[in-house]
Amino acid sequence: MVKVVAEIGGHRVDRAAILRWEDRRIDAAASKLGVPAPRPGDVAGRREAFLRTKLDLGAEEMSRRLARDTRMADLVARAQARVSDRRRFSVTDLRVDAGNAAAFTAWFEDATNSSDEAAMMRACPDHFVLRLGSAGQEVLETNGASPLAAFFVIDYGDLSSLRIPADPAFPHQIAGVARASNGRAIGGVRHQFRDTGDGFDARLTVEFPLPTLPAMVAGHRWHLACEFANWIEAASA
Repeated sequence: MVKVVAEIGGHRVDRAAILRWEDRRIDAAASKLGVPAPRPGDVAGRREAFLRTKLDLGAEEMSRRLARDTRMADLVARAQARVSDRRRFSVTDLRVDAGNAAAFTAWFEDATNSSDEAAMMRACPDHFVLRLGSAGQEVLETNGASPLAAFFVIDYGDLSSLRIPADPAFPHQIAGVARASNGRAIGGVRHQFRDTGDGFDARLTVEFPLPTLPAMVAGHRWHLACEFANWIEAASA
């Protein structure tokens, strides 16, 4: 199996630590949805069990259950974006010992454009809805250490308000502007990839409005490590 090692906050983080984080978030996400958490055991097994629960509930039911959260999160994000157009960055680096950047970004784009619900939701317990809508990728998830699940749309065809510059050393990217329910830009993503001698590097970055609490921004680094490590393993399978 492909080996993925993360760097978070200047510290090397191995796959086992990321899996322990994922295991804890399965319990938290199940509680958020009001469903029983999968029984304790292997993380991979619990991941699949929780995915089945989310697929059985369906996007509309999960959206209904989390509607109070998403209304509040939307109001907060819009207010934060009005205060300042500056951003905080949540950054995680991954080192992958196999595969290549072009193949992974192509796999991700295909999963996104086909609204592959299983692939999208499986990657992180905090993913509830990830599907393609008329304005871009609709995302319902819990970001970082936030107490609220948030709904927003990522427009991968628009890079206009991103503050993170493209790094020419990373020729492959997945990037887009995140928008609130009223269309206001509230952040975005610029995930960048480059080949190495035996695999590829990923520099994963999410932009949040400047007033976002630093603890939430820092917590989202683990979310990035979890989802992309799982996506990379799925793409290499």
